[in-house]
Amino acid sequence: MYMLKIINEHSEHIVAKVAITEANLNYSNHFKTELVSLLDSKRRAIWLDMEQVSYVDSSFLGSLVAGLKHALSAGNDMVLLKVQKDVHDLLKLIRLDKVFKIYTDEASATIAINKG
Repeated sequence: MYMLKIINEHSEHIVAKVAITEANLNYSNHFKTELVSLLDSKRRAIWLDMEQVSYVDSSFLGSLVAGLKHALSAGNDMVLLKVQKDVHDLLKLIRLDKVFKIYTDEASATIAINKG
């Protein structure tokens, strides 16, 4: 089962949809393996479309953080797109909104990152 589906490729980044609704312990290790593999094979920033994800637990958050650390150590980046309100509220509560770049959609991410 693939949890990351590439939906768009650009020269600077790729956009991949997280294809699960409940991101929990059952998926966290497999997700992290897929994410690291994708980062290593594409060697570009990855923008994760989180629109489908309605729930995350701490183990899955750990996989996201591990993915971000892996991306940054390779000179790339990881961005979260279309994060649902409940998941975004959790990220804010535990202050991971200060760690991840979070945008409502690909267009707003492109504008913000190009300004940066």
